Amino acid sequence: MFERGGANTAYAQYFVGNSYLNMLSTEGVVIGNVTFEPGCRNNWHTHQATRGGGQILLCTAGRGWYQEWGKEARELNPGDVVHIPAGVKHWHGAAKDSWFVHLAVEVPGENTRSDWHEPVSDEDYNKLP
Repeated sequence: MFERGGANTAYAQYFVGNSYLNMLSTEGVVIGNVTFEPGCRNNWHTHQATRGGGQILLCTAGRGWYQEWGKEARELNPGDVVHIPAGVKHWHGAAKDSWFVHLAVEVPGENTRSDWHEPVSDEDYNKLP
């Protein structure tokens, strides 16, 4: 639907595998088109804010996963929407056998930032179908 964009080198240290980023908007509401190669996923992370904030994922292609800390992983497919409140530790990425694309919409807020944590373990990721 949108161009894939270049290699996501600025955030590569927070991903297992290769991802690609095409920033669609950096004014008002920040929106990035993120493409994950099969098996690629980002590390556990939180979107912090003193007010508002968080993230919305709009899934557009392929098959992927989203998981919140302490909960079961949720399979993602085109048309799925994920609302991630500020402060919720989570990860998202592609299934082992599929490319995956989503729009990452940053919810406006005050004093927003992303805190990056540990990678999703291969053991946990490989349990997913």
